[in-house]
Amino acid sequence: MTRRRTDTNDVADNPTQKELAIETLGLTKIYGSGNTEVIAMRDANMLVHVGEVVALVGPSGSGKSTFLTAVGLINPPTSGQVNIGGRLVMKGAQAAVNLRSFRRKYIGYVFQKSNLIEFLNARENVQLAMELNGLSGAAARRRALELLEKLGVADRSEHRVSMLSGGQQQRVAVARALANNPKVILADEPTAALDSHRGRQVMQLFQGVARDFGAGVIVVTHDHRTLDVFDTIYEMEDGLMRRTEAEHVQ
Repeated sequence: MTRRRTDTNDVADNPTQKELAIETLGLTKIYGSGNTEVIAMRDANMLVHVGEVVALVGPSGSGKSTFLTAVGLINPPTSGQVNIGGRLVMKGAQAAVNLRSFRRKYIGYVFQKSNLIEFLNARENVQLAMELNGLSGAAARRRALELLEKLGVADRSEHRVSMLSGGQQQRVAVARALANNPKVILADEPTAALDSHRGRQVMQLFQGVARDFGAGVIVVTHDHRTLDVFDTIYEMEDGLMRRTEAEHVQ
């Protein structure tokens, strides 16, 4: 995909009119006030369409985690707007939806560590996400097994976490994130604990997830070796976001 360099954080119109999964408008987060005021993020705009995988890069402390937690409806912005699936969900610190319910139904998370529950097996970890959202029994079990099959770890479905490799754990974590058919997948450094080969496999996995499951995916990453996998790259520095290209990332 050809990427256009944009030196500001403006968002270009998408000529294909693809369905929007995520849209942020002017997201700003300020901590403290007066002499203690810290602007962690300012005027951050991003578009992620259904089927797209977007990278968010930048040095530690640049505002990436602040942005991700705002989009994930965990840490509300001071100002700005978050739309998910074409629906307004957050305007400033005011929620337009029931946050807990909305997160469970529409947002999936993949963390730096898999954060799987050690005493459950792979299937049970995925199944639990559905049970927390009201789907249980045979239907939840069947969907958990289907997801593990699609992600290539069905043969490990009855294995405890300690019996899974790092790459297998991340695949189970992705299956768990997909359990409730979310519109949005947010991944925070998902390849940090993996070697370059497995890291690339996980990034390519997200490509398939976005396309096959109809989700928009944002991946926070420091792994510049995989940037060619992404549809779009955004870079943050000192709280400012811009859309950029792989060769321009420091």
